[in-house]
Amino acid sequence: MNTHTHTDTPPPSAAAHDLRHHGDAEVRDDGAELTDLAVNVRTDTPPSWLREHIAGSLGSLAAYPDGRRARAAVAARHGLAPERVLLTAGAAEAFVLLARALRVRRPVVVHPQFTEPEAALRDAGHEVRRVLLRAEDGFRLDPAAVPEDADLVVVGNPTNPTSVLHPAELLARLARPGRTLVVDEAFMDAVPGEREALAGRTDVPGLVVLRSLTKTWGLAGLRIGYVLAAPETIAELERAQPLWPVSTPALAAAEACMTPRALAEAESAAHAIAADRAHLLAGLAEFEEVTAVRAAEGPFVLIHVERAAAVRAHLRDLGFALRRGDTFPGLDESWLRLAVRDRATTGRLLQALDRALVLASR
Repeated sequence: MNTHTHTDTPPPSAAAHDLRHHGDAEVRDDGAELTDLAVNVRTDTPPSWLREHIAGSLGSLAAYPDGRRARAAVAARHGLAPERVLLTAGAAEAFVLLARALRVRRPVVVHPQFTEPEAALRDAGHEVRRVLLRAEDGFRLDPAAVPEDADLVVVGNPTNPTSVLHPAELLARLARPGRTLVVDEAFMDAVPGEREALAGRTDVPGLVVLRSLTKTWGLAGLRIGYVLAAPETIAELERAQPLWPVSTPALAAAEACMTPRALAEAESAAHAIAADRAHLLAGLAEFEEVTAVRAAEGPFVLIHVERAAAVRAHLRDLGFALRRGDTFPGLDESWLRLAVRDRATTGRLLQALDRALVLASR
């Protein structure tokens, strides 16, 4: 078994990590004009064609939302039947539905990862066990580290904040009779070819895949995502939803983002992100005080920095907002996450980082 992976079972009241802290808090604290590297939403989005399509739906606001067309579009995009799709108000709503609707007794969350799944489980009264992945092993998962008796396992792919992309077949090995395997693929459309995706698979028992449209398409304010799962699981989650949970404009966006044009644009953006990420990692490698998780495959990078809290504060003074890492179980204040941006922005960041490291060392 991987010696750098272990299971931690904190009490339900554990407050060592602020599970409700998210990247948007880094850019709205004091109204400062900052280059936002804390939030993983793609810049210059939504594109004009998508804004216009959403605006065109506003004439239908007097009618109650009808999600049938959007649901069918999502299903067709993944080669699934519509009864295997549930549209949600962002992926975050899906975590709440899973925590409230599924009858589980021994949930496990693989960390470091997006903290909302654990927060939702705790809010629903569950005692959550954690599998903590270690930096020494590149934050990669050994399936043997997941307790055999776990009846719910949650893992991100690519994982936020580590940006590690786990092999699809490795994750599929976590499936068991009587176990629900939740794979958060909110950033999978930022991976060229969506390699290692499990979305669309129907051969993995208990599989639940979550997708978000807020990151690639810049729709965080609209709240739109979806769940892919077996029909009986979708039915359970749907019963836990309020009536008309997804607005008409969000449904219009979901349908538009499933078109061949949109999928081609997302794929092009994924290749651009990969090139920009390589440029960022090359620049970070020039600093002795900085160690990046080089296996990064998502639109963000996790870095370990000497005197990270001071460096982050100085970067903020220099006009850059980075995401602190200590709110993620398995990380401490020596970790920072930064979104991948264009080369010009990265150049300015690297200059500011050089200055911030000098200031922090004094």
